[in-house]
Amino acid sequence: MKLLLHACCGPCSLEPVRKLQEAGHDITIYYANSNIAPADEYRRRYDTLMSWANEGHLAVIEGIYRPDDWEAAVHDAVCAHNREDRCRACYRLRFEQSAAFGAENGFEALGTTLSVSPYQYTDIIGEELTRAAQAAGLTPLFEDYRPFYDEATRRSREMGMYRQNWCGCRISAAEAAAEREERKAARAQAKAAWAAEHAAEIEAAKQAKQARKAERAAYDKKQQRKKAVLKQMREAAKTHQSDQA
Repeated sequence: MKLLLHACCGPCSLEPVRKLQEAGHDITIYYANSNIAPADEYRRRYDTLMSWANEGHLAVIEGIYRPDDWEAAVHDAVCAHNREDRCRACYRLRFEQSAAFGAENGFEALGTTLSVSPYQYTDIIGEELTRAAQAAGLTPLFEDYRPFYDEATRRSREMGMYRQNWCGCRISAAEAAAEREERKAARAQAKAAWAAEHAAEIEAAKQAKQARKAERAAYDKKQQRKKAVLKQMREAAKTHQSDQA
């Protein structure tokens, strides 16, 4: 099947492309991601994808980069602070752009690499891909690639590919930054708690040592008193014996 495969980046494309090639599909990757910001991040992901695709002799077509279109598409969901609706609107925009290109250029089916990520809304991806493909007269070729995520991660790291921990939009970047700060704060708090606990253990050990030292000193003093009393008794006994003589 002549397949137009929407791709978000290089690392996420590794396993889906491998599986689709094994199934015998004629694949062209379509990089349509107006959600990615800023522009240099968009370009860095594209360059990473292209470097890998060129090595594998894969065809890649770059879609139109229109961040303003993305802002307009997700505006209501952003205002409502609804992440699920925001992601749905984002998927819809990119899949509609991909489906339109596919229909205009003789492709038979539309797929996506987005479902390899366990951090995405997989069911919504399937729904929006199917809707966009069918509306454009294409066959939707959706598959849940999450079982291959670990292998994609391993391969991309082994290949030294540029990786990122957010989907690409400015909001997810801010969320990722906030999560990093939360983890940093949690680590600092755990470290401080450990230090306090360790300090308390040291202080307890110090006090216990001092208590044992004081106890030993008291014992030694008591023994000295006993020795002194015994000495006095012996001396008194000697004096008494002398007087008797």
